[in-house]
Amino acid sequence: MSERNLTTKDILQKEFKPAIRGFNMQEVDEFLDIIMRDYESYEKEIAYLQAELEKAKRQTGEDKSRQSRSKASGTNKTGATTNYDILRRLSKLEKAVFGSQSYDEEDHMGDTIIRQNY
Repeated sequence: MSERNLTTKDILQKEFKPAIRGFNMQEVDEFLDIIMRDYESYEKEIAYLQAELEKAKRQTGEDKSRQSRSKASGTNKTGATTNYDILRRLSKLEKAVFGSQSYDEEDHMGDTIIRQNY
């Protein structure tokens, strides 16, 4: 990024020497005021964008570290869920809900309601 030559303070403090056939000083001041407001808005926007860039860099770094951890642990975090993954999760859920009950017992129970001990 190229370095700027002027700041809003430089523009504000700049004084022009009057000449015999010079410019209207009030018009010059009004125009410089407009330029100063633009500079201020540009500086704010640059600061905002730099903060957003740093935030995105941190988030990207966190995402990369999460991916490397998931690769090291062997889990599938790519978003492509396979049937095997779904069946494995379903099996874990069934074990959590029904406990260590075997599927044979469920077959013998038919349409009866499973009662949980509270």
